[in-house]
Amino acid sequence: MVSLAFAVAASANFPVLFMSVLWRGCTTRGAAIGGFLGLLSAVLLTILSKAVWVDVFHYASAPFPYASPALFSMAIGFFGIWFFSVTDKSNRARIDQAGFEAQAVRSETGIGAVEGVSH
Repeated sequence: MVSLAFAVAASANFPVLFMSVLWRGCTTRGAAIGGFLGLLSAVLLTILSKAVWVDVFHYASAPFPYASPALFSMAIGFFGIWFFSVTDKSNRARIDQAGFEAQAVRSETGIGAVEGVSH
């Protein structure tokens, strides 16, 4: 059960963290929808896996043949972030993409981290 919990957490959190830090084109809309798709697919594939479908519900075979859904659900999360960020043409997307360079400098060097930021 612990590996299934990690699969759910990795599918919802890791793609969002990875793409928001390393990809300049990531937008808020893409991160939110992609993270939700990763979470939803991880939970759904976990329920359809052998660990739940056979061991808990006592059905003969599971619709999803793999023990852990992380490989597939993380890919869905990454694809969702990419797709919804690329198709986002809103004003907020332009603001997100314009702020990437400052975020990258601050996160990798610490320059400006001492000062407070007004929001």
